[in-house]
Amino acid sequence: MTLKKSGLVTRRSVLKSTAATGAALSVGGVNLFNVNRAFADMANPADVLAKINVANYVNKDYQKQYGLNGDELMWDPNKDWIRTADWEAIRKEHGGKTVRFLISSDDRESALQGTQPFKDLSGINIDLVAIPDGDMKNKIVSEAMSGNPSFDCMQFFSPWLGDFAAQGLLAKLDDYAAKWKLPLDDFYDTYRLNYANFGDQGMYGIPFDCDIQQVHIRKSIFKKVLGKDPDTINTIPTYEEMVRLAPELNKAEKGVAGIGMMAGRGFWATYLWEHIAAQHGMMLFDDKWEPIFNGDAGMKGLETILALSKSAIEGVAAADWPTNRGAFLGGQIACNISWQDSGTQATRPDQSKLGDDVLTIYEPRVAGGVYCPPNIAGSTSSVAATSPEPEAAFLLLSFLTTSSIMAMNEANANGVAPGYRSVLNNENLRKVSQPAKIWAESLDYAWCSPRLPSAFDMEQEIGFQINDCIVGKITAKEALDNAAAKVKDIMTKSGFYAGKDPVSYASMAPGLNLGAGKKAPI
Repeated sequence: MTLKKSGLVTRRSVLKSTAATGAALSVGGVNLFNVNRAFADMANPADVLAKINVANYVNKDYQKQYGLNGDELMWDPNKDWIRTADWEAIRKEHGGKTVRFLISSDDRESALQGTQPFKDLSGINIDLVAIPDGDMKNKIVSEAMSGNPSFDCMQFFSPWLGDFAAQGLLAKLDDYAAKWKLPLDDFYDTYRLNYANFGDQGMYGIPFDCDIQQVHIRKSIFKKVLGKDPDTINTIPTYEEMVRLAPELNKAEKGVAGIGMMAGRGFWATYLWEHIAAQHGMMLFDDKWEPIFNGDAGMKGLETILALSKSAIEGVAAADWPTNRGAFLGGQIACNISWQDSGTQATRPDQSKLGDDVLTIYEPRVAGGVYCPPNIAGSTSSVAATSPEPEAAFLLLSFLTTSSIMAMNEANANGVAPGYRSVLNNENLRKVSQPAKIWAESLDYAWCSPRLPSAFDMEQEIGFQINDCIVGKITAKEALDNAAAKVKDIMTKSGFYAGKDPVSYASMAPGLNLGAGKKAPI
């Protein structure tokens, strides 16, 4: 998850705990007047790749904590793009070029402090275009529309993908992915379909931060309440059981609230509601893009939130991700509905007080519902349609999102999540990522909201109504009916219902609810 209440902010600016992602970036250049000679003097790619390893990239304290030798493979070398790419061909075709990379101001320092393996491998230079996170969307739109943007590629909040793709602001990447053999089959379908593709109109991005929401619990608190050690399947088998346990959890230990949730105004409350309502079978739209989320499933999800809120941590109606994360990792919540990284960060002494007192469980089930942990938020890497060097920019993004670097991001517990099967099913990775096993097993059942034009605006409006319900201003029925009307209005203004939709429902449908019709994995 990459946002906070006061605006857009990367998780790295909140954590400041690693330079793993920054280590993949560099600035500076080669002598463009003597390019061939410079390439002749370049490092052997194998030597550069050998240094992209656990010993050099993963926090030394975490290596010590988990008894790592530094040579562990937390990825499959046969699926790791940087180890299968033809770097000599890349140097020959693109060496000496410069890629301008739009980046958060909060990330610039870590990028500048990092090493330069991409430049060493490719001969391509990187210029960082740094701006505040809150200006990111306007920067992308305004400069792209001008026809002369100051950047070639960027990483952004994935719900914006529909806005940018529909406006023609992004370069299609299908041909580059085929040419350079990007291992798209290694991505879980939920990320490939929602963070890379815009329906059937093509590939416009490479998944970067691949989130999922999960439920994390304090083992010691649950043992007090249940009289036995908790487990990942049966301790909270249903949301009804979570509601039943919540008051007991709330009384189990002084200073510890029973339930943690992100119910803050806007998209925070939307994501919480989507998480629970999806288990009841809620879908946002029918096959004509008509809003249908104000039906029975949506109501049951909101009613569950209202019941849980009675035992929730104080201020839950204002809680965003940093607030929730701080409270959970600080030991103030017994049962927390949050992103997967809370389950990883909880085990790191420099980030959390919990240590071993955390367990990420399988999604609670709903009788007659759907097992579908929600893939919500995340980020995408894309190339500007107006870039003079789109292929070189694509190669940079492929490097940044390669499975080995993403695996080591997870090992660093920095909140930048891998979306690769070969990573999340890797036993070495699972040793350092407490939620990885359940996370991996859940992704083939994931639920995701469609990346439509104005998707984020709709998430905001839904969340405003849900938050008003949580604080008692309106009823649950009023909240969802109001939200449906506002979403219909936004969709109309975005070009839907006028005879030719910006993207067809049929092309989006395969990625929206992968759990539909499947037997739960537990």
